[in-house]
Amino acid sequence: MENSTDIVSFVLAAYGNIGELKYLYFSIMLLWYFSICLTNTILIIVIYVDKRLHEPMYILLCNLFVNEIGGSTSLYPLMLSQMFSDTHEVTLPWCFLQMCCIYTSASVEFCSLAAMAYDRYVAICDPLHYSVIMSTGRVGMIILLVWMYSFLNFIFSFSFVVRLKFCGNVIDKVFCDQHLIIKLACSVSVLNEISDLLFAFVTMVIPVSLISVSYMKILAVCLNTSKENRQKAVSTCTPQIVSVSNLFVGCLFHCVDSRFDVAHVPDKVRIILSVYLLICQPVVTPFMYGFNLPKIRQSWKRFMFDKK
Repeated sequence: MENSTDIVSFVLAAYGNIGELKYLYFSIMLLWYFSICLTNTILIIVIYVDKRLHEPMYILLCNLFVNEIGGSTSLYPLMLSQMFSDTHEVTLPWCFLQMCCIYTSASVEFCSLAAMAYDRYVAICDPLHYSVIMSTGRVGMIILLVWMYSFLNFIFSFSFVVRLKFCGNVIDKVFCDQHLIIKLACSVSVLNEISDLLFAFVTMVIPVSLISVSYMKILAVCLNTSKENRQKAVSTCTPQIVSVSNLFVGCLFHCVDSRFDVAHVPDKVRIILSVYLLICQPVVTPFMYGFNLPKIRQSWKRFMFDKK
């Protein structure tokens, strides 16, 4: 066992020495982050301004767009600052804050998609009572519950980390990863070791189970309805299915990179795959919903091009 010392910062070793390429990487990341914030903000404004979009599904979408901005902000500013750092150090409080934001955002993403799947289930399977079941007040409570559930989920998982004594401070990643931080501890209990797995179970398995049940019931109803209604159901449900699938791929890359030896994978590829979720999801979401759903697409066009 290594000697315990007072660790005050972690070193994000995955940045390495990128030399003059740091200016190129910085420009690309800054442009990407700006694009994420711009596209999601435009859609938030469109939904807020157009009263015809003040419906449960679009309110839940608005919450999803807010989360995309929040999740991206938890990664990109620190990543951009590290591009010009020689030591790539981040203090413990900032590291833990980033963990809180990233992990909470991931949980909010899954839970928001579960809430949207429930909304589609009610709209398609019980349309006569939709306005009563999905009232504005109830939608607000669902959004509040999503954020509370996600935050408390992280706090429970983080409680296994915050009391640890560390014997090392080098994290081979571009952001603060809970599992890699636990591996730096001088001694680790079984609960500490599996705390991130417990978080993943509560974050992914429970919401995805609710999503699966909702879509199985939707499918059962659609099989016994008209072709037009089936097409309408598919058009509104497809973006959510794509989002859930993309989330799973991103989480899979993250877990494999954290828990398995991937030394044979080129460093640049490994780094990109480890942050795949925060690179692709914040862009996939606004484009899937902004351009795929007819009402938002029409409202967006009026907002951007109607000069009257």
